Amino acid sequence: MSDRIFKRKIYQKLLEWKEQDNGSTALLIEGARRIGKSTIVEEFAKNEYESYLLIDFSIANKIVKDAFSDISNLDFLFTTLQVSYGVSLTPGKSLIIFDEIQKCPLARQAIKHLVKDGRYHYIETGSLLGIKMKKRPNSDGTKILIPSEERRITMYPMDYEEFRMALGDSATMSLAKGVFDKWTPLGEAINRKLMRDFRLYVLVGGMPQAVNAYLDTQDLSRVDQVKRNIINLYDADFYELDPSGKTSMLFHAIPAQLNTKASRYQVGRVINGSRADRLGKPLSILRESMTTNIAFHSNDPSVGLAMNINPDCFKLYCGDTGLFVTLAFWDSDFTSNDIYKKMLVDKLSANLGYVYENIVSQMLVSAGKKLYYHTWYNENNTRKYEVDFLIPDGSKISVIEVKSSQSKLHSSIDNFIRKYSARIQQSYIIYTKDMRKDGAIKCIPFYMTPFL
Repeated sequence: MSDRIFKRKIYQKLLEWKEQDNGSTALLIEGARRIGKSTIVEEFAKNEYESYLLIDFSIANKIVKDAFSDISNLDFLFTTLQVSYGVSLTPGKSLIIFDEIQKCPLARQAIKHLVKDGRYHYIETGSLLGIKMKKRPNSDGTKILIPSEERRITMYPMDYEEFRMALGDSATMSLAKGVFDKWTPLGEAINRKLMRDFRLYVLVGGMPQAVNAYLDTQDLSRVDQVKRNIINLYDADFYELDPSGKTSMLFHAIPAQLNTKASRYQVGRVINGSRADRLGKPLSILRESMTTNIAFHSNDPSVGLAMNINPDCFKLYCGDTGLFVTLAFWDSDFTSNDIYKKMLVDKLSANLGYVYENIVSQMLVSAGKKLYYHTWYNENNTRKYEVDFLIPDGSKISVIEVKSSQSKLHSSIDNFIRKYSARIQQSYIIYTKDMRKDGAIKCIPFYMTPFL
């Protein structure tokens, strides 16, 4: 399989950190496993520094790890690292990368003193950081001191623009943004082509290994196997942290739960007799591992959505929709090309509304949005309405409804507008057709979601 280095937007943030902080902080990059953190950081080191030293703590030997148990002599520490890795470091011109930092808590604790020393720049990468650190105290039983000299950024799977760039298309998304800003419909012929391109992203997803497999083979069943390997890796992490298996059960049930169209993730149907308020650890693992995105119910949909959430009423989405599609067909050893082909041309008989809802959640999170939704009953308590997503928009909120079907009805968002009109900045329906306006509602195709 080819070894490609994909263009990632986070590279610009790395450049900004280097220029703005100039060694006064260490950069901590958090994100789920297999999203490309290590690859992009090493590429950055090769391009932007005279030399670099990469310590992968998942495979580092005992000598290297033990070197961080006593950092009273930093000269000795740096000598040990340079000799161990055969790398010469130059003060002010070299970068030290702590990869999988959660495997060596003492190295993270040392960041405070390494940054103060000022000789080199430091980048840390890791997954399951918060959880892993709590499980690994110092030898005397105390918890490690989390350094305040860290600047944190979050990395996600490849977004749609990055996916298009990986396929050699650097124009589509910038052109679509211009069309969105000017509100000029593309025409259904062009939209159909762009939606077909977008569905390929939905199926492959944004995990670099899956994208690489697609570019090598154009075989979606081969891509599916790569995604299954990643899910198995996630399962291994879940079972390490939660041997009861509850975390894995909650993760695997995400497609089925969304497909029920229930107004919340129904924990009791996945784990008999359980309630959300009794599953703090599994839900914390799913959240902190960044394998999932959580949308909380906002009890009072207005600016300051986070202040009015119900923590026990939520929906779970997969952090990568490519993995979500594979989870949806997990009952087979692999998802066949026939299923993928039908999904690609939107001809699969199964209702795929839950897949589209997941991809919208992923794109909103990648764009820096928190996820909230709202449900309510009509005046007679005879019908329940739901809007899929609420996002802050200036001093107000914007409301989003996701529609995968051809139906032109949108009673939930219509009722929401009537009920909360004074609070709404903009109303959107995200669907498969060309952009248009339906009264006060802006209807946009899925690939324009990042522009909200």
